[in-house]
Order: sequence, then structure tokens, then C-alpha cells
Amino acid sequence: MQLHPIDIFIILGYIAAVIAVGWLISKRASKNLDSYFLAGRSLPWYVIGTSHGASGFDITGTMWFVTMFFTYGLKAAFIPWTWPLFDRVFRQVYLGAWIRRSNALTGAEWMKTRFGKGAGGNLSHISVVVYALIITLAFLAYAFVGIGKFAEVFFPWDLSFWVLKSADVYAIIILSVTTVYLLLGGWYSVVLTDLIQFALLTVASIFIAVIAMDKVSPEALSKVVPEGWSRLGFGWKLDLDWTGLIDQLNTKITKDGYSFFGVVMMLMLLKGLLVSMAGPTPGYGMQHSLSVRNPREAALENWWMSIVQLVPRFLMIAGIGVLGLVFFSPEVKQMITADGDFDFETILPHVIQGYVPVGIVGILLAGLLAAFMSTFDSTINAGAAYIVNDIYKRYINPNAPAKTYVRFGYLCSIILVVLAVIIGVARVESIHDITLLITFGLYGGYVAPNILKWHWWRFNGHGYFAGMIAGVVAALTPFIVNPNINKIHILPFALGVSTIASVLVCLLTRPEKDEVLESFYRTVRPWGFWKPVYLKLLAKYPNFKANTDFGRDAFNVAVGIVWQLTLNVIPICLVIRQYQAMWIAVGVLAVTSAVMKFTWYDKLGPGDMYMSSEE
Repeated sequence: MQLHPIDIFIILGYIAAVIAVGWLISKRASKNLDSYFLAGRSLPWYVIGTSHGASGFDITGTMWFVTMFFTYGLKAAFIPWTWPLFDRVFRQVYLGAWIRRSNALTGAEWMKTRFGKGAGGNLSHISVVVYALIITLAFLAYAFVGIGKFAEVFFPWDLSFWVLKSADVYAIIILSVTTVYLLLGGWYSVVLTDLIQFALLTVASIFIAVIAMDKVSPEALSKVVPEGWSRLGFGWKLDLDWTGLIDQLNTKITKDGYSFFGVVMMLMLLKGLLVSMAGPTPGYGMQHSLSVRNPREAALENWWMSIVQLVPRFLMIAGIGVLGLVFFSPEVKQMITADGDFDFETILPHVIQGYVPVGIVGILLAGLLAAFMSTFDSTINAGAAYIVNDIYKRYINPNAPAKTYVRFGYLCSIILVVLAVIIGVARVESIHDITLLITFGLYGGYVAPNILKWHWWRFNGHGYFAGMIAGVVAALTPFIVNPNINKIHILPFALGVSTIASVLVCLLTRPEKDEVLESFYRTVRPWGFWKPVYLKLLAKYPNFKANTDFGRDAFNVAVGIVWQLTLNVIPICLVIRQYQAMWIAVGVLAVTSAVMKFTWYDKLGPGDMYMSSEE
């Protein structure tokens, strides 16, 4: 593709601006670990929420969602449950406040709040560090594959070298630029990139939606999609037949495992509820919750991030998808190989290349580059924080000067990038495959110990360590033995192994000390099976009240999931002109927002308080 000079100027201007800003804030960011990895916990919730939402507006995921929308139509509004995107509803309602009360720097450091500093606490701490590094590398490999596929469509040069494909080389170049920016500014760089990205992509998303609605009539769209593509509802079977349109999509649906769509969505919902109850994995999601100023702002930050991420993103996804279906489908048929192969995950860059006007291409490419940078630098920053704070500082050099820790963070960031490149080149081809590996494999091994840590007083650090390590091994072993295994099948295996290991080892070892359990319960105030600890605290503090908010929190989560789903549905329905469904979704959004105003927002106390229903 020959980019217009205007588009090139916009892209180069963006790259120069972010590197310059990273250099300007480098002094402020490098003062100490808290500044470098959490921006000194000085930024307000709406800034962190915008950053958090923008970090999730990543280029790889957006390419994947465009493919899902292209294939499954309006039903693709449910497919974000794969991650699940409604995990932030749980953090909005109660988990964000619980996490922030620890005052920790990382998710691993948070473990001492729950399990103390003894043997169990140390083991739980180590297991979180191991998991954090594995999930960091998985996300980095995911980003690596996406940016390589994206860049290869736009740049005409064949940069293949040795074992590296052209896409790999493009990805390495872009990763290098992003890493320089991150090293300069730390978490300040992460947040700043996210804010720039949000502005660019919001503008680009609106333009693309308008272009799609202007160029594509409902009649033109209906001619290139199968019956049922524009309907939100579904039964146990998908019943989308692409025969005579793009036959290869029937094969893709079968390969994706979505032929029995209703069954898969029920599985995703169940898995999503469990993953969400476990809390954020030890990555940048945890870092965002820890970097706000108090627990109340942790709740508000997660509410705002849903709006920031979903509305502009699904305007773009729907716009690109509609343009691709009407204008790019004929080219898809020509590009399909004799073996029936076509990489549908490259639809987004192909559509931008051929059907978006000059100027908007530059803004869009700069925004998507920012999207990549924001996700990549958030992930690197979180991974490096675990190595520096939870390995080097805790076990190797606990009394080093602040500058030493920051410089070691630079080195760790570079090492993580190199490892991600190796994994991306050696083991990963498909965005969809690595998405399922993360969401059904690694998340499956994470669930059991991380639900139990919140809600069962008897659960200890030894059980947590056993559950986490067993879960990771159970998730990765099938993939290593057979990379082509259906990743969805890893979930029950990893979850079962992790649950058995967690409970068995916990029951064979002693509970945590009373002072550790009492401190955790008083500070975090979770609901669940905490009666023995509550009674001991009641004997010491007669006015102490238990958290009895389970019913209210469960209700708010259910309402919140429906509320969040409308944020996917409304932009898609607007672009594809399904106005009746759109207005129904707007009505549902209004009702659920009003309900949560009284049942959630009004219950948030001032400052660092979160009022119980008993208070």
C-alpha cells in the first residue's frame, strides 16, 4: 500500500510526539518504584479509567473482533464474554474496592495481605509471580502476532530474514519503538499513551461509522450476509449458512467451535462468572486498580472503563465489518487459496487499506498504533513490576536505592520483549488460538485458588500455591504436547486439577494465623465463609459488623452485565441500521443505569469508605 504523504505525516508526528513526551516525563517517573509502576497513585479515577479502557482497545483484539463480527453478525456482541469483558462489572461493584484496600504495589505483593509473611504467604507470593510472568508473555505474544499481521498489509517491503517472516520483522521494529517510549516514562507513559490513543481512536471510530452508514445501505448489506446475521437472538445451534456467499466461513465457524452457539455462550458465561469472581489476573488490570487514589475510585474507574472501551470500539468494529462485507468480500473470494485458506484475521487492515479516505487513514493508523502501544506497554510495565518488586527487591536486594530498582526495571522490560518475540515467532500463528489459550487455559487454571482466597477463611497460602502451580501446568501441558488442540477443552481439565490441588493441600496444612486472617477480614471486608474469624473479631470489637452485601452485590453484577452488553449492541445496531433493536437496547441501558444509580452508586461512601448495608 502506498500511504498518502498526509497519512505518513500524521503517523510520524504521533510517534515523535509520544517519544518526546516520554523523555520529558522520564525524570518524574524514575523517582521510585511507586512513581515508575503506579504513577505515585496520584491520578484521578477518570484518567485511570480512560487509560484502563484504552489499554483494552488493542489492535490484536480489535482485528479479532472485526473477524467475529464479519462472521457472526450482531451475535458477535456476546463473543467478548470469551475474555470475559464483564469482569470489570465485578470490579466496579465490589472487587475493585477490595483490591485497592491492600495498598500493595503488585498483585503478588497483595498476597501478604491475605496470607501473611510466613511460609504460606511466601509460597502464594511466588506462585503469583510465576503466573504473572507466564500471562504477561502470553499477552505479549498475542500482541506480537497481531501487530505483525497488521503491519504486513500496509507496508510493501519483504523484510523476511533468516527464520523470521516479514510480519515478524515489522512487529520487532514496532515493539522496539514502543519499548523505548515505555522505558522513558514508566506508568506515566502508559497512561499518557492511553489518553492519546483514546482521543485518536474515538475520532477515527466515529468517522468510520459515518463512512460505513453513508456508503452501505441496509439493502446492500442484506445481499452479502446470510439469514439471521442481523439478529441478536440465537438458539442452541448457530444456523448461519454462508453457502454461496463466502463458503469458507462455514468451515471457519466449525473450526472456531461455534456451531452450537448457544452451548458455547452458556459455557463462556459460566466460565466468565468464575473468572470474574476470582478477580483480575496479575497484569495491568490489577495495576490499574492499585494505582487509583482510594477504594471508592477503584469502583468508579472500572465503571468508566467499560464506557470508554466499548462504545467507540464497537463503532469501529461495526464500521470496518460492514465496509468489509459489502466491498471487500469479492476480493476475499479471489484471495482464497486453492486449499480454501484465507486469513480472515487480516480483514481490518485490508479494509482500511482500500476503503478509508486519506487523512482518516493516518488518524486511524496512528490510533491503532497507539492502541498497540498502550496494550503492549501496560503489559510490559506490569510484568517488569513483578520481577523488580516481587523477586529482586524482596529476595535479592531489599535495601537498594530507588534508582537501582528503576534501572533494573529497564532491563526486565527488555528481557520480556525479547522472550515475547521468541514465543511469537516459534509457537503462535493464530490470534484466535492464543485468545482461547489465555481465556480457556491459563484463566481456567487461575480460577479456583483465586475464588477461594476471597471467600473461605480456611483457605491458606499452601493451598493457593498448589492450586496455582497445578493449574498452570494443567493449562500449558496439553498445548505444549499438541499446539493444535481445541483450547476450549483445556478449561475443564485445568479447572479440575487446580481445584483438587487447592482444596487437598489446604486441608492437609494448617490455617493461616489468627492475626493474619483478622487483619485481612477487617481491612478488605469480603463476604463469604468467614464466620470463625468474624466471631473472634466480634469478641474483641463488639461493634464490628460483618459484610452482608452478597445479595446486593450479586444483584448489581447481574444488572451490570446486562447494562454492559447494551454498550456493545447499541453501536453495532446503529451502524447496521437495526433501529428497533437499538432503541430497545437504549431503553434497557436507561433502566439498568437508573437501577444501579440507587443500588450501587449511592452506596459508595466518600473517600476510602465503602458502606455496608448494615451501616
